[in-house]
Amino acid sequence: MKFSVFLGNTKKVDNSDEKLVPPLAPRLVIPYEATNSANISVNGFTEVGVEVELFKNEVSIGKTQVTDSGDFAFKNISLEEGSNSFSAIAISKKAGSSDGSTPILVSFDNKIPELKIINPTESELTVDYADFDIIGESEKGASVTINGKVAVVDDDGKFKLKFQLNMGKNELEIVSKDMAGNESKKKITITYSF
Repeated sequence: MKFSVFLGNTKKVDNSDEKLVPPLAPRLVIPYEATNSANISVNGFTEVGVEVELFKNEVSIGKTQVTDSGDFAFKNISLEEGSNSFSAIAISKKAGSSDGSTPILVSFDNKIPELKIINPTESELTVDYADFDIIGESEKGASVTINGKVAVVDDDGKFKLKFQLNMGKNELEIVSKDMAGNESKKKITITYSF
């Protein structure tokens, strides 16, 4: 039995015409949507061996090299009052730039939320009934607690909580906290006596 193999014309493969693929867009990691701090850190991850350029409100604010594990960090980034949009691109020396990352919005708010108590109108009073409605208004989107109990806040910032008074003096602390962590506090003393 005879065996033959025909290889034909063999060509040397030329890789010089291969197109280089740009890096993938970086992923930004900012663990909150609102803050009361004027400076934050922006972290993220992407491909190893690239440089990352960070943009705030579409303006470049710096570049950094990615670590051997693909992480990067921009420290002490100042925020503008209100909404701040962050995005980034990965830059490869050989393959160019990635598309922009998915933008992340961070709101800077360092103003304490408004807290208005409608009922009671006084900061100290005496009543002859145990069930007392605490009614008030705060900033839209804020959370309100009364002595640690959560009050339901509607879309307009109005809240109401029925509070069970103990016999004698009841010290109540009403706390309004906005999404950025700013707090307003008011204290009321209600004496229950019949």
